[in-house]
Amino acid sequence: MRVVPNLYPAFQRQEVVIHSPRHVRTFAELSDEEIGLVAEAWTARLDDAGAAYVHPLINEGRAAGSSLPHSHSQLVWLPEPPPAVQAERPEPIQELLSEARAQNLLVAEENGLAAFCHPVGRLPYEALIVPLAEATVTDGLRLLRALVARLRSAEGEVPWNAWLHHGGTWHIELLPRLSILAGLELGAGIYVNSLPPGQAAENLRAG
Repeated sequence: MRVVPNLYPAFQRQEVVIHSPRHVRTFAELSDEEIGLVAEAWTARLDDAGAAYVHPLINEGRAAGSSLPHSHSQLVWLPEPPPAVQAERPEPIQELLSEARAQNLLVAEENGLAAFCHPVGRLPYEALIVPLAEATVTDGLRLLRALVARLRSAEGEVPWNAWLHHGGTWHIELLPRLSILAGLELGAGIYVNSLPPGQAAENLRAG
């Protein structure tokens, strides 16, 4: 695993985390050791005292914004937590989890983490990974790997984005790109999700 500066940064500081020396095309094929090294690179940057906020993210597939086929992630240094993070509070995340349990949207629960399909996801298979107790970023990325593998089993080689939000309560969000964002979504902020979350969760559990 190696971390290098982004050759075409959109921000003052931006790094690329190369996930493996092997030619691995998808995050789903990383080994436990490689996942651990990726998590180590992420957390080392999250603890950077000179950064207001470091945003770790993964874009996999050209439709998700990736220009390289080799599995990698990015780290973006921001002057402050972005609006999406500032708007979050621990209570709504737990409310989402409770709603997911009530609607049978839970996909997996392991190592102090729960993965579930979002009750009102913007796009098909939108999912969250949230800690239930003490859990590490390594555990979260391993569960993300399992979710991506299940997604590929259900739908094939789907492009997707994922990111880590950290603050009061950290969690990982997964957003597969099975639908194209058009004028309604981009212009009005109204999302049309063609796959009911219950069906999405069932498909992932079977994957």
